[in-house]
Amino acid sequence: MSKSHREMHLIERVGWLRAAVLGANDGIVSTASLIVGVAAAAQGRSEILVAGVAGLVAGAMSMAAGEYVSVSSQADTERADMTREQGELATQPDLELAELAAIYAGRGVEPGLAKEVARQLMAKDALGAHARDELGISEMTTARPVQAAFTSALTFSAGAALPLVMAIVTPLPVLVPAVSGASIAFLALLGGVGARAGGAPIWKAVARVTFWGAMAMALTAGVGAIFGVAA
Repeated sequence: MSKSHREMHLIERVGWLRAAVLGANDGIVSTASLIVGVAAAAQGRSEILVAGVAGLVAGAMSMAAGEYVSVSSQADTERADMTREQGELATQPDLELAELAAIYAGRGVEPGLAKEVARQLMAKDALGAHARDELGISEMTTARPVQAAFTSALTFSAGAALPLVMAIVTPLPVLVPAVSGASIAFLALLGGVGARAGGAPIWKAVARVTFWGAMAMALTAGVGAIFGVAA
């Protein structure tokens, strides 16, 4: 007896996963670096917390605006291509049929069969067939500006809150190493979770995010120590 079977491919997660990982990673790295830099300049806890909160709010808004503008530009390009393709289908359907058949033939389908496949697909949904196979636009990868902006802002805030909480609960004399160590641990966890969700090698992702996070915090701590003024 045959059973219904639906495959779940991880590429379906690429839109929200990219924005989520980018937002959380930036939230941890930028806020932790800001806190470490201010703390290394021998500032008091109130100055450190003000800098951390300001970094969280500004970063979340910047991420949301940046993602919305960037993904909206992609969506505008997709719409323009779809409009152009729709016009070509209306004015030169034979050429569009030949173009689609050539795409299938180039992928290894026998030319006669490729033309028949193209004919049948265009009879059902000509624009959808050309969007998918000629332009590379599909439901899974299409641009969603609002989703990307909201996801980036939310995950940035969540990531930024982690080093901020550490700055609140950690004694001032050990704040720099405590925030740095905890943030690196958070980054490692984020890298592992993101890799697992996307089906990628876990340890490679963990090494990548922790290296660049540690580098950012070390540089800002150095700048704070060099240019800071003792309280």
